[in-house]
Amino acid sequence: MAATGEGEDADGEYVDGPLVETGVLEQRAYQTQLADAAATSHTLVCLPTGLGKTTVSLLVTAQRLNEAGGKALLLAPTKPLVQQHAEFYREALTIDDEAIVVFTGEVRPDNRAELWDEATIVIATPQVVENDILGSRIDLSPVTHCTFDECHRASGEYPYTFIAERYHAEAEEPLVTGMSASPGDDEEAILQVCANLGIREVEVMTEDDADVAAYTHQTSVDWERVELPEPVVEIRDGLHEVIKDRMSQLKELGVTGTTQPDVSEREIRKIQAKVQELMDADQSEGYQGMSLLAEIRKLRTAVTYAETQSVESLRRYFERLKNAARSSGASKADQRLVSEPKVREAVRKAEDFDDLHPKFRRTRVLIAQTLGIEDGERVIVFTESRDTAETLTDFLGEHFDTRKFVGQSDTEGSDGMSQSDQQETLDAFRAGEFEVLVSTSVAEEGLDVPEVDLVLFYEPVPTAIRSIQRKGRTGRQTEGAVTVLIAEDTRDEAYFWKSRQDEKRMEQELRGLKDVAGEIESRLDEQVNLTAFDSGEKSADSTATDDTHEGTGRKDDDTTASDGDDDSTATENDERTETDDDGQTGLDAFAPTEADAVESTADEDDDSDDDPEGTVATAKREEGCEVVIDQRELDSAIGRDLARQEGIETRLETLEVGDYVLSDRVVVERKSVADFLDTLTGGDRSVFEQVKDDARHYDRPVVILEGEGLYEERNVHPNAIRGALASLAVDFGASVLRTADEEGTAALLATIATREQETADREISVHGEKQSKTLAEQQEYVVASIADVGPVTAQALLEHFSTVEAVMTANEEDLLEVGGVGEVTAERIREVVGSDYDP
Repeated sequence: MAATGEGEDADGEYVDGPLVETGVLEQRAYQTQLADAAATSHTLVCLPTGLGKTTVSLLVTAQRLNEAGGKALLLAPTKPLVQQHAEFYREALTIDDEAIVVFTGEVRPDNRAELWDEATIVIATPQVVENDILGSRIDLSPVTHCTFDECHRASGEYPYTFIAERYHAEAEEPLVTGMSASPGDDEEAILQVCANLGIREVEVMTEDDADVAAYTHQTSVDWERVELPEPVVEIRDGLHEVIKDRMSQLKELGVTGTTQPDVSEREIRKIQAKVQELMDADQSEGYQGMSLLAEIRKLRTAVTYAETQSVESLRRYFERLKNAARSSGASKADQRLVSEPKVREAVRKAEDFDDLHPKFRRTRVLIAQTLGIEDGERVIVFTESRDTAETLTDFLGEHFDTRKFVGQSDTEGSDGMSQSDQQETLDAFRAGEFEVLVSTSVAEEGLDVPEVDLVLFYEPVPTAIRSIQRKGRTGRQTEGAVTVLIAEDTRDEAYFWKSRQDEKRMEQELRGLKDVAGEIESRLDEQVNLTAFDSGEKSADSTATDDTHEGTGRKDDDTTASDGDDDSTATENDERTETDDDGQTGLDAFAPTEADAVESTADEDDDSDDDPEGTVATAKREEGCEVVIDQRELDSAIGRDLARQEGIETRLETLEVGDYVLSDRVVVERKSVADFLDTLTGGDRSVFEQVKDDARHYDRPVVILEGEGLYEERNVHPNAIRGALASLAVDFGASVLRTADEEGTAALLATIATREQETADREISVHGEKQSKTLAEQQEYVVASIADVGPVTAQALLEHFSTVEAVMTANEEDLLEVGGVGEVTAERIREVVGSDYDP
């Protein structure tokens, strides 16, 4: 079957059923068996990569829509995967293509609200759906089937967890299907995934099953060791000497007993915990220790580049460090590091080294054997580092037709690939237009990458899940080969053994799942969190309970990226960014503070929702209380915590002032203790300026200081802090309230909103109630109130046209002459001003 690339064969019988296109899906007994099981209960479907998990989900969706009606929701972690699923569903189902819609950050939020109402099937990234839930743009009640693709991600505060919670609570007839080739490293991890998604049943097919074995082929795995050249060893040893020196200083502080440069990451974390204890006790040694640890982590990243990637990648990394050290606000760790004589010597040796890592030559030889001697057609090379991917693409391009495939986020010195570029590259690879694809981890999970003859790991990956995902790119229809390159006596060795052991354990777990499915389901019934989803044995035909599931943990890798919009000079993100196409990297495991150096989940896919400066129209609140959340607050868990509060509705907007609006007179500025202290010592924008703006628009500005240790910061005198608090209260009329954490902040916001809107019967207003604006401010307010304009563009328009009247009567051609005004904004202004009023 062309759409899935998952081993479908054109020969044989085809699936024939309601809503399924005739002659598209090959009849496979194991797929229909899994679909029949998943159609009756909330089910985890485990099936080896490349054997049609998406087909199983599609069959369940078709049956569910035919029998229960409503609409279906399919969630996938990356935009390329979402697009792939959409193409497959449109080809394989008889549903109109227009009724199968895609939700990513490239679709405007206000458009998504309308598309949701009209769609039969929505295929989306989880970040967008989570934000639409928080923004009250979508209603989950009519969704009769929800699929979580690559569901092993459902842990902590990854959006899958929150969406599943809301789905079970709101849907009238919920049915969940989780899909993964690798649901967890052990039984406990699998149980947690099931609990977070509200899953009751586990259905597993392995390559040992007769029905599955007919569609799989043997995949050989070779591990090849390469020896580091002497100049690289010298660079590595020089960096190790610096690490040893920093470890010796930590030993003198009493936080470690070792000075070995190859100390494990586990030991590093133990040291960090001890250093944190010193900081909590306000001891200067703690701050010294934390700075030393920062240096060590950066040095370890540099060593990893030299040992396992390439000297070119190391040179790029050193250049980033130098730029960081020269920037304003550079850390002492960065400054000390780049001035360290032995580091400078390592940099010089790296710049003088004009050869390549031996892995490069070995990669070329293996590809030549596959494509030449063995008459192969396609090869995928996976690497952890984007630097390496680009260097390797250039090198292999001299010998083979080669293209790179990386994530969408831009990094220093490297542009990401747009969604259209990614799609074009995959289409060309499928069509045989080039031979070698060099990819970061963007191509690991579920993507419709064609059958390849060789999957080459430029370095081992430290997790079994990622290793299994990568290997699944070969051995589907014919015998495939996997080769893993290992640099001797480096961290590659540790990754190799860890991944190999974990993978063996996971394979045993998957085989054992079939035998202990009943036991696992019994344990799931005992999970406290799962009973919060369902009341009793809730079937697909039962109604939703009002209970909600409290998610576990906190998501700490959400970021808000600034994604430019050619229609505005001051675009602000509407949404938190979506998951990075390139996945989590092995380098990150050793250097979590250096996410900028590698393709990392901390980067995330820069698929931010594009709603420049304007606000999103939502229905007027009919009952309960509403909290308006600024888009930039989505890097915290407060929005999710608020959504869990009974009687609280959330709405997302790009607020002109404040972080949260609770009524027409109350606006809240949220500051962590660290942020508050930073702004007192020269942050980007003073808290006083922010509160001054709040006070100009709202009668009752509130400042929430979140966290502990307000008076324990060594560099800020307690009297300075007291003076700042007094100024906020006396000079600006702001109430300063304290909370311990994000959960406490959410509870406080809900309490204030309830008092304002229910007890005091006040309305919500994102513009406040104050009437003391100057004439210029009122003029800016009027123009900025038009969606897609915002305050910055409003000022530009008024400066150009001089009066509000002139702005409102200008034609589109004249409007386009203003800097920052594009066609979308110009059309919106004319639409608002020139259209008949139709309430």
